[in-house]
Amino acid sequence: MGLGRSLAVALVGLNGHVIEVEADIGQTLPNFILLGLPDASLNEARERIRSAAQNSGIPLSRRKITVNLVPASLPKKGSAFDLAIVMAALEAAGDVRGTGRSVFIAELGLDGRLRPVRGILPAVVAAMAAGHGDVVVAESNLAEARLVKGAHVRGYACLAEVALSFGANPAELRGLDSQWLTDPDALVAVSGPSEPGESLDLSEVAGQSVARLALEIAAAGGHHLMMVGPPGSGKTMLAERLPGLLPDLNDAEAMEVTAIHSLEHRAAGLAALIHRPPYEKPHHTASTAAIIGGGSGIPRPGAASRAHRGVLFLDEAPEFDKRVLDALRQPLESGELILHRSAGTASYPARFQLVLAANPCPCGKATGKGLNCECTPMARKRYFGRLSGPLLDRVDIQLQVNKVPLAHLADLAPRESTAQVAARVRLARDLASDRLKVWGLAHNADLTGKILRGPLRLSGHDTALLDKAMGVGVLSARGYDRVLRLAWSAADLQGLSHPGSEEVGLALTLRQRGEGL
Repeated sequence: MGLGRSLAVALVGLNGHVIEVEADIGQTLPNFILLGLPDASLNEARERIRSAAQNSGIPLSRRKITVNLVPASLPKKGSAFDLAIVMAALEAAGDVRGTGRSVFIAELGLDGRLRPVRGILPAVVAAMAAGHGDVVVAESNLAEARLVKGAHVRGYACLAEVALSFGANPAELRGLDSQWLTDPDALVAVSGPSEPGESLDLSEVAGQSVARLALEIAAAGGHHLMMVGPPGSGKTMLAERLPGLLPDLNDAEAMEVTAIHSLEHRAAGLAALIHRPPYEKPHHTASTAAIIGGGSGIPRPGAASRAHRGVLFLDEAPEFDKRVLDALRQPLESGELILHRSAGTASYPARFQLVLAANPCPCGKATGKGLNCECTPMARKRYFGRLSGPLLDRVDIQLQVNKVPLAHLADLAPRESTAQVAARVRLARDLASDRLKVWGLAHNADLTGKILRGPLRLSGHDTALLDKAMGVGVLSARGYDRVLRLAWSAADLQGLSHPGSEEVGLALTLRQRGEGL
């Protein structure tokens, strides 16, 4: 009897820490002690491990087993430590040889099968970063774990197979013919987050030429968008088609997005990197934790993080809790969410395009002369009052969307498809990227006033309409810069070297609705 060691990974948000698992077998009465700040689910590992080892033909020692998870100061959560703990205990008993620098990440079933766990991708990334390239996972997690370049990943169906590969006596093992252990449902890989732009085409949107153009400009420049209009005017249809206009993610961006969604998938691993921008559409009753992230212990990512590099659509935006809406101000500014809880602090990337949709009033009938509207002026004010000034300040396009005339619905003339518009968006983004890389920026939406009024300053002739609007109080100082950003995106879509008076005028039109809120 002696001491055994193995390695595991503890995830705090997307950041992983390699954990050394120490197992000591004493000479006293049977007991199993787990040290190192384990949570309740990890404490339950003691019984899972005993049953799994027994049913695999390699029962744990009947002596006192003490397991320590190092560093002890870091909270440990979840069942992903099961395999590492049992391998350390088996090494201490002499049933397997030393595990070396291998990292073990899997949950154990009572029958000895290895079950998949969440967060395999960021866990393997953390192991690689710490210099541990040999990783052992459940067979169901193998495809996702192998997405990490350079990692040597092995997938097993049961504990007996793992023990055999680390020197256990094959004559004693049970379950080596693991076909009966395989859960067919656990081997079905999922494709990732919702991607409505893949199946919903922009050509299906009738009329709304201005709104379609606004959507294209938003996609080209990475601008946030708000649409205000009556029910049935097409706000949701437009928002759902925005992801389809966005270019594919590069490998680095895809790795970020896939790591976040890896934390949400358990029964099946992700079979490939997510290269399409994700799309999230939470219900207006969603809590702050559901949108921003949270939960007991280490906080989990919310819809804002799951929409990273994609689109977060808040339909009926004024119906959301005001605290939820204001909580979005931080990620809109920094592109990151930092969540502090008593069990630890987790940070998640959250650089998304925000799309807000709202009715003109609570009843939705305040269009035209508003003769059918039943809302009082106070009710209308209270309705839009949930959308704070600081939040709207970060939304470049604030557009009035009207009902589609019957003539447009009956028009059978072909309309531009998502693929056609997406091609222009890609070219526009390439132009912007080449122009902005000197400042370390990627999109026109990231431009600062200092750059807009400095190196990218337009002539007085081009900004005459804009200057006049600000002079008569129609446009605020913050709105001035927002209009210039939009003008650059409109110019990029046309392949122009810089915006002219027409592009500035168009951008001003796309901003007018917001100045009156």
